[in-house]
Amino acid sequence: MIVGYVFALVAALASGGGSVLESIGVRRAGAYGGSALELVRLRRQWIYFLGIGVDLVGFACAAAALQRLPLFLVQSVLAFSVGVTAAISAFLGSRLAASGWAALGVGAVGLVLLGLSAQPGPAKVLPAAWRWVLPAMALFVGAIAWYFRRFDRPWAAQVLGFATGVGFSVVGVSARTLNVPSSGWGILVEPAVWAMILNGLAAAVAFALALQKGGATAVNAIMFTTNTALSSVIGLVFLDDRVRDGFITFTITGLILAMSGAIVTAHYATQAKEPLGVARTAS
Repeated sequence: MIVGYVFALVAALASGGGSVLESIGVRRAGAYGGSALELVRLRRQWIYFLGIGVDLVGFACAAAALQRLPLFLVQSVLAFSVGVTAAISAFLGSRLAASGWAALGVGAVGLVLLGLSAQPGPAKVLPAAWRWVLPAMALFVGAIAWYFRRFDRPWAAQVLGFATGVGFSVVGVSARTLNVPSSGWGILVEPAVWAMILNGLAAAVAFALALQKGGATAVNAIMFTTNTALSSVIGLVFLDDRVRDGFITFTITGLILAMSGAIVTAHYATQAKEPLGVARTAS
């Protein structure tokens, strides 16, 4: 169980750090606030691809944690990466109000309560039909990204952040229910693997588009709030994720505090100035 917590913590740190690196890459490429076609400029931004690499490390750690811990716990820990993003952004020059830091503290208390209430164990096996629905969800996420890429409005970033959260929620559910076959070749036809790949790619595109239209901390908060809420419901209702006897109040309170902390942090983050060091354009 301790190993699962360590994996979840490393995943949160990697996800928060990767988001900042990707945001810096988007801004240095001069693609922030521009059209979707301007994302082509990212090919020259090594820092953006470094961010993706860090995110992949976080994804691997999250997948390992999800094999051991319930979705509502792991996804809530990942949601706290918004605090990592805010802390790194503050170090780079972005100012977060004291109320924003207080909100992060509230979210941290929520995570402690969730950690105390979670019952470790494997997930329930999904019906065969649902295992093929998960890869198809990438079409839904991709459709939202394709349609809302054209709108240059703050709410467009929120919608794209929501789509990213849905995509990564499917990735989390797939990782939680993954049954690793004994044969190495068998993994190539495992629906959960393709669900992780396809939805991960669709979510990454939606996330890049969202970073064009909004700040990293705000987009992260919307993404992880969606991810946490959706994953928690699916895990508790369909995957037999369990809460320790007598700790249901801890779980409900922890979820409320963790998600509220992320939302309030996003509110204050949108009022903060972006770091000066990330506004340079590519030559």
